Amino acid sequence: MWREIAPDQQYNVQVDGHNLVVYSFGDGDEVLLCLNGGPGLPCDYLRDAHGWLKEHHLRVVAFDQLGTGASARPTDVSLWEISRYVEEVETVRQALGLGRVHLLGHSWGGWLGIEYAIHYPDALKSLILENTVGDIPHLSQELERLRGALGSETVAMMQRHEAMGTLDHPQYQAAITLLNYRHVCRLDEWPEPVKRSLGDWNMGPYETMQGPNEFLYTGNLKDWNRLPEMADFKMPILITTGQHDELTPACALRMKLAAKHAQLHVFPNSSHMPFYEEPQAYFPVLLDFLARHRG
Repeated sequence: MWREIAPDQQYNVQVDGHNLVVYSFGDGDEVLLCLNGGPGLPCDYLRDAHGWLKEHHLRVVAFDQLGTGASARPTDVSLWEISRYVEEVETVRQALGLGRVHLLGHSWGGWLGIEYAIHYPDALKSLILENTVGDIPHLSQELERLRGALGSETVAMMQRHEAMGTLDHPQYQAAITLLNYRHVCRLDEWPEPVKRSLGDWNMGPYETMQGPNEFLYTGNLKDWNRLPEMADFKMPILITTGQHDELTPACALRMKLAAKHAQLHVFPNSSHMPFYEEPQAYFPVLLDFLARHRG
């Protein structure tokens, strides 16, 4: 159902003395502001999956976060903090005069979306939390469960390489590759926008904030938990996940239980990217939610 189209406008926005590149599709009054995952990924994979929604009278906006894609790539590690990224989102919203937006955050973009909603709730018409979590310590427990499905000998091998710092070993990388195909994207051939984003990954923000790979959290977000704050959210919330997602349905349920009025949808044939793995199911759910919360 998704189809890649070129942005209608491209903007430059200054943040912390650095240039950000912002992409916009369509000119609808309802704005869908997309925050992609990573950290450290260009926005291609999320932008290109959702740009066509302009045909539904939406204005779809995405941007390469600082350190990624066509935006500036400073090397100061003090920049890689979630609170600074919150202000980055607000700067983009104000610079483009977007007004109140529907904020869609995928993966790391969902953590950022939750943090933004805590600090700028009045800027949101709705919050869409896709394949994300509100409690990273709980996520780490879930990732250990997913790793365990590889078998005790494989887990022992992974733990040995993690302890020794030899994460580039072919055995370890083979295990990570298998986990990625099970829990990140289950398609035999990954879509071109996904491959573009992954091929231009800036590991500086990623390793500082998250860790060395998708299944080991050692960065400055490893203790991040905003479930208590989510109990105070008043905006409409849609939570989506895939049955096989690395950020598991159990994580999604915790967010739903915290934000008690949230709507939760699990896509049974998807992992971390239902907009590519199961678009015929994903987009109707998203469009129905947006239609019910316009204005």
